Amino acid sequence: MDNSPPGPRKLKETATAYKAEPTWEIAYLYPPQGTWSEWDYMQLRPNRVVEYDHGYVEIHDVPSQSHQLVLAYLYQALLAFVTAHKLGLVLFAPLRVKLWEEKFREPDIVFMSAENAARRDEDYWLGADLVMEVVSEGAENRERDLEKKRHDYAQAGIPEYWIIDPQEGRLTVLKLDGNIYAVHGEFTSGDTATSALLPDFGVQVDAVFAAAKQ
Repeated sequence: MDNSPPGPRKLKETATAYKAEPTWEIAYLYPPQGTWSEWDYMQLRPNRVVEYDHGYVEIHDVPSQSHQLVLAYLYQALLAFVTAHKLGLVLFAPLRVKLWEEKFREPDIVFMSAENAARRDEDYWLGADLVMEVVSEGAENRERDLEKKRHDYAQAGIPEYWIIDPQEGRLTVLKLDGNIYAVHGEFTSGDTATSALLPDFGVQVDAVFAAAKQ
């Protein structure tokens, strides 16, 4: 007999079947969408990635195993490089990055150079020097990582943005050119993806996506 707790989908189906109402006592502890302040958002300590955008919060699904394996490979590769050269600090989500007033994101991987260490705080970082996102499945997730975050990170002045797309088997490295991103490189099977910001850093595309199959 399976005694494990029901997952979110099962709970949603059960609630729909019985026309159950939300637990309003808990819901009322939080502001309605559109009225969240930065203070409200900073007090939130969820176990999911939650981003903040001008009064609204965006709650993202828990990443899949393959997503996390790709993320772990990239984090370990970048961490080893940054540590060996004493370039700064590399961390991974969940970590709040403030892009501008009333706008926070939580990139999968973030790098801040040693010279910008003053922009790091216990609660959040003020921007970053390099961010990476592993694209999750689903049209909404793809639009967010490929389009919305590309715009957001450029507007925030983040010098480099890596987009890792398992569905397409492609790794795109974008570098800031003025207030928009230019393509530094689009790398696929057989290529070594390189950084514009960190010229000696690179990862083999095949190895990145092979990590998901462990």
